This record gives sequence, structure tokens and C-alpha cells, in this order.
Amino acid sequence: MSDKFDFGGEIVWRPTPEYVERSNLKQFMDLHGIASYDELQERSTADVAWFTDAIIKFLDIRFEKPYSQVVDLSNGIQRPVWCVDGEMNIVTNCVDKWAENEATAGRTAVIYESEEGDTRSLTYAELYAEVNRCANALRELGLGKGDGIGIHMPMTPEIVVAVLAIAKIGGVILPLFSGYGVGAIQSRLADADAKALFTADGFFRRGKIVPLKPTADKALADVPTLEHVIVLKRAGNEVEMVNGRDHWWHNLIPKQSTEAVAEPTAAEDRIMIIYTSGTTGKPKGAVHTHCGFPIKAAQDMAFHTDVQPGDIIYWMTDMGWMMGPWLVFGTLLLGATFFIYDGAPDYPGPDRLWRLVERHNITQLGVSPTLIRALIPHGEDMVTRHDLSSIKLFASTGEPWNPDPWLWLFNVVGKGKRPIINYTGGTEISGGIISGNPLQPMKPASFSGPCPGIAADVVDPDGNPVRGAVGELVIRTPWIGMTRGFWRDEQRYLDTYWSIFENVWVHGDFAAIDEDGMWYILGRSDDTIKVAGKRLGPAEVESVLVNHPAVSEAAAIGVPHEIKGSEVVCFCVLVPGYTPSDELSAELRAKVAAEMGKPLAPKVIRFVSDIPKTRNAKVMRRIIRSAYLGQDPGDTSSLVNPEAVEEVKQAQ
Repeated sequence: MSDKFDFGGEIVWRPTPEYVERSNLKQFMDLHGIASYDELQERSTADVAWFTDAIIKFLDIRFEKPYSQVVDLSNGIQRPVWCVDGEMNIVTNCVDKWAENEATAGRTAVIYESEEGDTRSLTYAELYAEVNRCANALRELGLGKGDGIGIHMPMTPEIVVAVLAIAKIGGVILPLFSGYGVGAIQSRLADADAKALFTADGFFRRGKIVPLKPTADKALADVPTLEHVIVLKRAGNEVEMVNGRDHWWHNLIPKQSTEAVAEPTAAEDRIMIIYTSGTTGKPKGAVHTHCGFPIKAAQDMAFHTDVQPGDIIYWMTDMGWMMGPWLVFGTLLLGATFFIYDGAPDYPGPDRLWRLVERHNITQLGVSPTLIRALIPHGEDMVTRHDLSSIKLFASTGEPWNPDPWLWLFNVVGKGKRPIINYTGGTEISGGIISGNPLQPMKPASFSGPCPGIAADVVDPDGNPVRGAVGELVIRTPWIGMTRGFWRDEQRYLDTYWSIFENVWVHGDFAAIDEDGMWYILGRSDDTIKVAGKRLGPAEVESVLVNHPAVSEAAAIGVPHEIKGSEVVCFCVLVPGYTPSDELSAELRAKVAAEMGKPLAPKVIRFVSDIPKTRNAKVMRRIIRSAYLGQDPGDTSSLVNPEAVEEVKQAQ
């Protein structure tokens, strides 16, 4: 882990004085007499309470009952309590305060385009009315404070309304990726004791209908707490409606009153459980609160993507991934506008993304390295034929860049003038650990440094800071967006982040800092797989495979893919009496696709007689990956069956 790292790269972008002066970051620093970013970073991490209080005031977060203390660490750094005794419902800050102000009520909150090309928008006043209608509908169904409500919908305005309505009644948002299969939906809803689900009949991808509700129906058969399903008619495909349980959106919600009182909630009441895959066991339910996730999202959006009223931010995401709720809460707390698109980014042609930017005057564009790698082969003409002058900056998260596609985006699309805000953190962070920002220069694929308030470091195996070498990414102080733990699994939370160094959060990423102070993320230090920026725990895939009668053991790894960053390769040991075949491989791949969703299906299934394991039966995925890729697997002395490594090498 301490190998020297060859950074390379030169600074390619520096902010102009005008760019700096306009920025939210500079305004915040001026407000507090802070002269440099380094000074801000030092002060924000040395005095977390001061910084958090300053952020809450900067964002104009209004409380029904003020907090008596910013943070209480009496239970340890692992379990901070924020905004002690404070009471507020975050939706009143996201929507109500803008809608009730004549000067801002007519401002556009959200703009939408469908794959078919239809567009809609909602002002803050209109969003307020729709959220209240939806909140009243939920209350009519008997839903209220503390109830878990799933969201499994395409990216339409209704999904935004649903997210906010759940929070307004004090419910707990359970976001689900629209591409999930039956098993992934069932496990998450059952774990959270979900009482209701928002879904849709289907949606369009590349001109074809993708059924949504039928998948949800199969999953709900094993969620005994589920009482209600609210269904949006999006694609017009025929679906079965269960009498007494299922309700059409268009029959239930439009008839409701446009006024609704926000449920009184404590600042630390749960607002959301987002499930994120790990390397072992079931998905982890990261718990977030009204004063946590939304405030960290808005802070990062203000300081790093520099979103201000009048700006239109578009981040290509799904509500089931962290960046979906991040986009909603962050933008609305800032009183700005966000754009959502329900469709494939390269349909009907590879220039669809640039058409969206031109048509809607997108100012901040969030993309992934995977998407840019996929668009490059289509040539520069697809970019240059469109007016992209509205773009102020690009942003990216989800996976590491390599320099060539970064430079293509910077030079071809950005004309060498628009920064690419590289941004990384996680679901458990509520946003970024490190990021680019409008005040500091950039090198290709780099990060300028830690986000304000995040005491990030890179350390060696003994916990000592390292520079110019690869180490573990850690955080030394708490921050307001920090997950309040894993749902019903406190020990797993402690084991995942707090078990390596005392009172230090170990994030699970390899990182490095170069001689100019630029930061780099070099991939996961655990076994989590990222497919096109989507985190996938190998254990989830393995569980699906061993549930097949032919499979006794399985191991899933991520291998490099030119477009998606990683793709899944699986190794299976068969039960005696079963024989490897192309037909069985196809059947197993289809099973994973059905359970986890097609985007997360394995590239290939390889059959082996044994899987490399330690003496305590731990599957050594990193050794498997190295062997499969023809790399040196390193020390195999801990394996009980080192001969299995040779078999993996031959399984090409």
C-alpha cells in the first residue's frame, strides 16, 4: 500500500479573479475573514462546531426550535449528535420558504425532459402545491412519522414530489435504483419494514418500454409490512393492480388539498435510509437525518459546483443512488434549479446529452468517466454542432478518471476553459470527502483537496500520514453529513469504518497526494465493485448464484472495462452431478440479471473446482482478481488451497 505513486500531469486550469469573486466559497470566506482555502480548511476541521454552525447560517436553514448545542460528542466520535434539541423539517427549508416568498415563488425549481422529448417544469410555488397534495395522500392512507416508504420510479417530476412528500410527513425515504431486480428490491424494503412503495407502470429506454411494476410486485410478495403501492402511469403498459393495496397516482393525488402542514420533526429524526453495497453480507442501510444529509449536500453543491440562484444543475443519476437525493436536497436548499432526464443519454443519437445542455441552458453538468469514455468514439462533431456556452463547469463522481477522457472533456467540450470538479465521497458521507473547487488549480484526474469540514488524510498501514505514496483515505473528525450508523446493525457500522485505527474513519479507498498538494483516488481498498459508478457488493451477487441448485460456492470480482470502469466476473463451484456448460452459464447470468438488474449482470461465469480461501474460509477476492488478470497474486501463504489460484489463472 505504500508503493511510490507516479503522478505525472501538469496544471491545466487556474481560476480567473472573476471566477473566484463570484463563488459561494469566496463569499463564505469573506464573511468570516478567512484569507485562503488552506486557512478555511484548518479552521473548519479544528473547530467543527463553529464551522457547522456557520454553514447552517450561510444556507439559511431555519429551525422551528433552535438547537442548544451544535454537536454532542459525549458518546464518542463514532456517534455524534448534531443540532441538539433543535426541531425542523428540512422540506420547509427546501420548498416552503421559497414558495411563500413572492420574490421567489415563481422561480423554476425543476425542469424535466422525457426520452420522447416532452418537457415539463415546476416553479417553487407549483412544487409546493404538488408536494402538499402528495403528503396529504400519504396521510389519507394512514402513513406518517417514522414509516419507511420506498421509491422505485423513473426520473420524472413525480419522483421529486414523492421524495419531498415522504420527508414532509416525517416518513423515511427508501430510494431504490430503477434498474434493480426482484431480490435487490425485496431485501431493502424488507430490511426497512417498508409500509408503502412509489413505483410506475414502466419507463422508456432507447424507445422500448421497460416494465417496472411487475418487478416490484414480485419483490413485494416477500415484504409482509407493505400495505400500499402508489403507481405512476408513465409508459402506458398494462399492469395488474392489486385491489386495496395499489393506487394510481392520477386517481389519488390530484384531488388532494394544496396545503399541508409539515410534520414536526427533531433535527436528528430519520429522513432516509440509503442502501449501499459492501464486500460482505447484505447491503448496508446508511441512516440519515433531517439536519444531516441535506445540509452536507447543499454545502458541497454551494462550495464545489458553485450552484447559485439562476443556475441549472444536471447530474446524470438515478434517485436510487446517492446523487439523486443529493441533487434534490442540495439544489432546493440553495434556491436554484435542477434538471432531470428520463432516458438514455445517447438516444436517439450520441449527441443527446449535448442537445439537453443546449435546449435547457444547463450551467453545471455532472457526468461520469464511464459516460465520457462511451461518447468519445462518436467524434468531436457531436459536441461542436451544439451551443454549449451555458456550461460554467463540469462535475464528476462515482469512479476514478484516467487522464485521456478527462482531457477530452476539458478540451473538446470545455474548450480548455471550464473546470472539471472531481468529487468523491459516498453514501455514508452524504457527499464529498475530497473535491475540486473554484479557488484552486487542477491537474487532469486530480482533486484539489478535502472538502471544508472534512479532516481527510492519507495514511500508511500504521496510521501515519504519507505523501507521494499510496495509502488509505481516512477522516479524523466528525462532520454533519456523517451517517448515523447502519440500520439495525451498529456493530457492522463500527467494524466497517472505525475498527482499524482508534477514532479514525477509514473509508476503504486507496488515495495519494502529490508534491503540489493535488489528491488522487486510485480505487477501492476493499472488494466493492463499481460498475459505471454504481457500487456493487460481491456478496450480493454470490448470494444469488449459490441460491441456484447447481452452485455450491461462488466468488465475484470486478475487472477493468474500457467504458464502464469495471465489470463483474464470477467463479462458481458446482454441486456434484452438475456439469459446466454454456447453457448453465447463461442461466446463471440471467438469474443475477433478474435479481440485481441487467446493468449489474456479470460479463462471464467461470466454473472452477475450488475458490481460493484462507484457513478461516475467507474468500480472497483480491488474489482471485490478480490471478484472473494475469497479475502477480502476491503472498498466497494464507490460503488453505493455493492450487486453486492456478485454476483461476486458466479460467480465461
